Amino acid sequence: MNYPNGKRAARGQVHAKKKASPNFSNRGMSLEEDINVTNEYYLTADIAVVHKKPTPVQIVNVDYPRRSAAVIKEAYFKQASTTDFNGVFRGLAIDFEAKETTSKTSFPLSNVHQHQIDHMKAIHRHGGVCFIIIKFSPLEEVYYLPGLKLFSFWDAQDQGGRKSIPYAYVREEGHLIPFHYQARVDYASVLDKLYF
Repeated sequence: MNYPNGKRAARGQVHAKKKASPNFSNRGMSLEEDINVTNEYYLTADIAVVHKKPTPVQIVNVDYPRRSAAVIKEAYFKQASTTDFNGVFRGLAIDFEAKETTSKTSFPLSNVHQHQIDHMKAIHRHGGVCFIIIKFSPLEEVYYLPGLKLFSFWDAQDQGGRKSIPYAYVREEGHLIPFHYQARVDYASVLDKLYF
């Protein structure tokens, strides 16, 4: 009998399939990637103009082995970033953060930072629309939660309140974001219902 590699297996040798080790390199990035795909669709379909904000970085050390192969050896974040995304939808200035949680029961407030809340509150004061998109990964559910709903939990934790937002609250007070092939995280449909 001819074997695929041309060699005969030794007697008693059992070939076990190698189990592929899981790739965790993009863990936590799927929501962001889905929003980026959605934003590209919104832009090409002329629905909205929304972009991910780059994180400002100070480059300290670069290795130039040759001109076409520069390698950054050392860099630092210049300042704390604000929120993940901003843009315009039907005349509304929008600014939002996107977060995933592995919990089925709550969204930990530790996933958000004070400077992000401060930024979102400033957007709200100036008439912009701010919100957070929360993905409950085990449930495969994505919700739009208005900034004011987030702020109430954030501010209450300083007075001994919860350190998380219950899933039941997000389900009741937030808006389930539908999944579509082109607009994977179709938050514009929620904005349409709330503001138009």
